[in-house]
Amino acid sequence: MLRRLLWAFTIVAVWMGMVPAAQAANGPGAMANLAPVAPVMACAGLAAIDLSGATGAKTDLAANEVGGAKPYCRVTGTIAPAIQFEVRLPLAGWTQRYLQTGCGGLCGNLRIDAGKAESCTPVTDGTIVLASTDMGHSGMGGAWGESAQAREDFAHRGVHLTALAAKGLIRAFYGQAPRYAYFSGCSDGGREALMEAQRYPQDFDGIAAGAPALNFTVQNSFHHGWLAKVNTGADGKAVLLADDTKALHALALSACDAMDGLADGQITDPRACRVNPAQILCKGAYEAGKCLTPAKAEAARLIYQGARTADGKALEVGPLMPGSEEEWVGVFVPRTPDGMIGSAHFADDTINHLLFTPNPATPFTPQSFPFTEAMYRAEEPARALYSADNPDLSAFNARGGRLILWHGWADPHISPLNTIDYFERVGAKLGKGPRDGFVRMFLFPGMGHCSGGDGPSEFPLLADLMAWVEGGEAPQAMIAHRAGQTAEGAPVGISGGAKPAADGPPPGMFPPRKLLPPRSRPVYAYPQVAAYKGAGPVDEAAGFAAKTPAPVNGPIDGIAVWIGAGR
Repeated sequence: MLRRLLWAFTIVAVWMGMVPAAQAANGPGAMANLAPVAPVMACAGLAAIDLSGATGAKTDLAANEVGGAKPYCRVTGTIAPAIQFEVRLPLAGWTQRYLQTGCGGLCGNLRIDAGKAESCTPVTDGTIVLASTDMGHSGMGGAWGESAQAREDFAHRGVHLTALAAKGLIRAFYGQAPRYAYFSGCSDGGREALMEAQRYPQDFDGIAAGAPALNFTVQNSFHHGWLAKVNTGADGKAVLLADDTKALHALALSACDAMDGLADGQITDPRACRVNPAQILCKGAYEAGKCLTPAKAEAARLIYQGARTADGKALEVGPLMPGSEEEWVGVFVPRTPDGMIGSAHFADDTINHLLFTPNPATPFTPQSFPFTEAMYRAEEPARALYSADNPDLSAFNARGGRLILWHGWADPHISPLNTIDYFERVGAKLGKGPRDGFVRMFLFPGMGHCSGGDGPSEFPLLADLMAWVEGGEAPQAMIAHRAGQTAEGAPVGISGGAKPAADGPPPGMFPPRKLLPPRSRPVYAYPQVAAYKGAGPVDEAAGFAAKTPAPVNGPIDGIAVWIGAGR
């Protein structure tokens, strides 16, 4: 009925000139059938285009054709002083769409990664313009934070100016502007996505923000600093090791897996879950993977608790969730006592190079960093620059923008409570009705950081975003499947031309992951969840239906109570 009403409205809207006929061609819930557009100039000629008027800064360009099954014109450039970017413009069949992808961590590398593009034909068949940026510096470290300009470029200028440069190149190459512009990013790319919606609402029609590091300053100081601190013993060695996460994960599943009525190895909504590590204290000698020493149990308790002041005030929106334990490995839990604790490096780069002016004369470590309310206040200028926590999306809504928030419940880097809190604060600011007209949020049980984990973590994000923007119907559910496999078990392999980062994790940092059978599940727009119908295979999406969960132990309030609430 809803689809028929929307379709009838669309017909009337086209007749009245409210909606372009191309948008309505495939009906609601479908991407527009846009005519392909050919270039009006040679690729090499783009190197001579003057983009300084568009970007507001000197811009140098180079251009060359790239062959293969999906040939394109590759334009690389520098926006003064140091923003590197790349744009890929199809040599044939451009469907009038533009997609810019985000960068992870502290960026510093240039890669175009159109992930979650299953069923999104403009991406998979190479008929969309793609672009990305290194955000104004090279390398994943934080030494560039000595420059105020580099800080601004990373915070927001690099992504925005890349969008302006890419659109200028599109106009020159095809003789027209893109009909639709999209941005998609995860982790810091999710922060970049929200920054665009908040600061530059005219840049993009549709935005997908995954696991957004929207509370950037808190995330990279208190959150990662806390994880490193509580998992480092007095001898400087790691307390919890990879084997210990197996015991903790088993405890979490034992306590919480069946709370949704189905014991399936993933927790649907872990907010109501309570894990007490003391329940698996060793009764005799320590056995790796089976029980915990008192020191290990205390470290786990503090991880589940999250960063707090000495008098108990929460210094972050929320901690990591039960069910994420095996995803901790390689982030703040190493494989051996002398192994690297990644969270210590994340915190070090940010605290000592990016947050303060001037930078600390004596570098902080997670052990020396003050977990205090005063330190939170001292980070306020940096929060205003880097964090994408402004809930006022009224300008993005007014221009007709559409936003999809998404996050994995088992994320070991960024608690999904940050995304829930932001979604609820947008509703508090604009009203829940207006919010729900242009924002959707999807939470994926068992999914790790941006992908992976025990739960289904691949889904048609970009296809659904484009269908919403172009067809007018908000996505109500996404069918997700385990990474690397479709629901039918065939490889996905969609990367949009992504290149592996040269400075990836060292060999052996992450332990081998267990092989899991194919699984597909519907993931519904928040607050609905997938409920088992009671019959049929539990690894097939058809066995589940939407359910609005009843409150557990009282109402679950999405707006967090923490030291930064009400900012």
